[in-house]
Amino acid sequence: MYLLGKFLEKAIRAGSLVVTDYDGTERSFGPGTGDYPPEVGGRPGPIRIRLTNKKAANHIVRYPQLGAGEAFMWGWLEVEPPHDIRDMILFVTMNAKRLGSGSLKPKGPMRKALQRTIAKLDGINLRASARKNAEHTYNLTRELYERFLDEDRQYTMAYYREDPFNTSLEQAQMDKKAHLAAKMYLKRPEDNGGKPMKVLDIGCGWGGFALYLNKMYGCEVLGVALAPDQIAFCQERAKALGVDDQVKFALCDYRDVQGEFDRISSVGLLEHVGTIHYPQFYEHTNRLLKKDGVMISHCCGRSGAPGFTDAWTRKYIFPGGYIPALSELVTQSERYGWQVMDVEAMRFHYSHTLEEWYNRTVMHEAEITAMYDLQFYRMWLFYLAGAEQSFRNGTMVNWQVQYVKDRNAIPMTREYIHEESARLRAIGEVPEWRFDPDIKEAAE
Repeated sequence: MYLLGKFLEKAIRAGSLVVTDYDGTERSFGPGTGDYPPEVGGRPGPIRIRLTNKKAANHIVRYPQLGAGEAFMWGWLEVEPPHDIRDMILFVTMNAKRLGSGSLKPKGPMRKALQRTIAKLDGINLRASARKNAEHTYNLTRELYERFLDEDRQYTMAYYREDPFNTSLEQAQMDKKAHLAAKMYLKRPEDNGGKPMKVLDIGCGWGGFALYLNKMYGCEVLGVALAPDQIAFCQERAKALGVDDQVKFALCDYRDVQGEFDRISSVGLLEHVGTIHYPQFYEHTNRLLKKDGVMISHCCGRSGAPGFTDAWTRKYIFPGGYIPALSELVTQSERYGWQVMDVEAMRFHYSHTLEEWYNRTVMHEAEITAMYDLQFYRMWLFYLAGAEQSFRNGTMVNWQVQYVKDRNAIPMTREYIHEESARLRAIGEVPEWRFDPDIKEAAE
C-alpha cells in the first residue's frame, strides 16, 4: 500500500480517510479536521475504507483511471457504514480539487498525448460501431431504468429552477423539457398557416421529449435512435397515447434520415457522436433543416479546453463517448453554415440529477442485483457517483446551444424563451402510461 499511501498523504488535506489494508494494517490520512462535503448527508468522518484483496492497492495505483472503480466493482474495496462509495468519491475529489485538479490527470506530455489518441480512436463511431455502442448503453432491461429515472425516463440532466433540495426529479425534468422547447421557437398549426411543424428528434431516448412537443404544439415528430428496445418502447408509448400517426419512431442512424424539417432537437446525443464525426453531423443536419428552421442541442460539456474521456467510462458505461468543449461545437458548426444564436452553460444541475439517480438506485439494490448481479450494481453506483463528482467538483457542465441558418428565424431578444417556458410549465405534463393501468391495459 506504499504508493497508494503516498498519493493519499498528498491528496487528503481536510477531514480524515482511514484505510484498512487486506492484512489488517490501518492508516489514517488527513488532519481529521476541516470540511466534509455537505452532500454526504451530514455524516462527518472519518470515512473508512477496507481493501479486501492484497492486489487492490497496487491495482488502484497502477491503473489510476480504472483501478478504483474496478476494485469497488470486484469487492476489493469496501466503504464502511455509515458512509458509502458516493461519500468516498466526493470526499476524495473535494480534496483533490483543493490540491489542484491536475493531480488526478495523467502526468507528462507523452501520457496526455496517448490518452487523447486513444480517446479519439474510441470516438470513431461508424454505423456498425455506433449501433453496438448504443445497445451497450441503452439496451439494458427496461426495468433498470424504471428504478432510477423519473416517470418520463429522461436520461439527461434535469433543470432545477428552484431550490434543488426541495424540487422533485419529476418537476425538474418537466422544467427541462419546457426550457428546451421554448428555445426551439415552435408554432402550433393555427400560427403556422394551418400546417403542423415537422420536428426531427435525434437520439430520442424513450420518447418523452418527442411526445411532449407533440402535445404542446401539435407538431409531427420523427424520433430516431439506435437501441432497439428504446424504439420499441417509444412506439408502444405513442400507440398507447393515440398519437402514433403524428409521433413516429424509427430504429435509424441519424445519418440515414432524409427529408426536410422545421425544427431539429438533439438531447444527450453529441456525447455519442465522436469528434471525428462532428463535420458529418453538422453537414447532414444543415441539409435536413429548412432555411428558417431552428436546431437545439443539449449535451454534457467541458467548461475548459478539449480533453478526453476517462478509460473507466469508455470501457464500462459509454464506449465511443466523448464530452465536448464549447470550442469544438462552435468551430465545427460554423464550417457548415450554422450560426450560433444562444449558448447556456448549465452548472451543477446534473450533479443534483445524478445524486437523485444514485439515491433511487440504492433504494432498489435488491431488485437491480436480482436483474443482473452485485458486480453490475456496484458498477452502476460507481458510475453515478463518479459522474456526479465531475459536475460537482470537476469542470463538467451542460451546454444548450441554439443554431439557425438565418438570423431572422428567431426574435431579436431572449424574452420569448422565458415567456414560452412559463406558458409551457403552466400547462402541465404528458400522461405516462406505465403508471396508469387503464391506459396500459388499452395499449396491450
